[in-house]
Amino acid sequence: MKEAASLSSKTESFIQTKQLSLFEEVNEKEVRKTIARELKHYKALRIALQNKSEIKEEGLNPLFPSFCSKDKVKEFKVRQINRTLEHALDDVERQIIEQKYLSTNRVKDINLYLDMGLTKDQYYIHKRQAIFLIATALGII
Repeated sequence: MKEAASLSSKTESFIQTKQLSLFEEVNEKEVRKTIARELKHYKALRIALQNKSEIKEEGLNPLFPSFCSKDKVKEFKVRQINRTLEHALDDVERQIIEQKYLSTNRVKDINLYLDMGLTKDQYYIHKRQAIFLIATALGII
């Protein structure tokens, strides 16, 4: 029975991979690295926009020198990632992404799936699917 469940899980994972990359093969490791990097950058961009808004509300001049004036690009990135997290992921996928990549603490995968009451296989299926959905929604793949 356990072998059948394992086989079913592997088959499901294979089918999901094929569904997620309908048109061409993608380097899964590169996609994961890119999404992790973008989500980490997103945390900083989100804070930067909040800081800028706060300064503007108070009617102050910028407090720090700025070497880059790509404010519109930053705003669009934050908006698009917000939209992706809200609308492209289900609750479990969103929780994994928020706790793994967007929290201020470093969290190990094992702690996450144990806290969430998921098996290791279930966790990694959801995490992988979330990463590929984010990559698709953002036009990375």
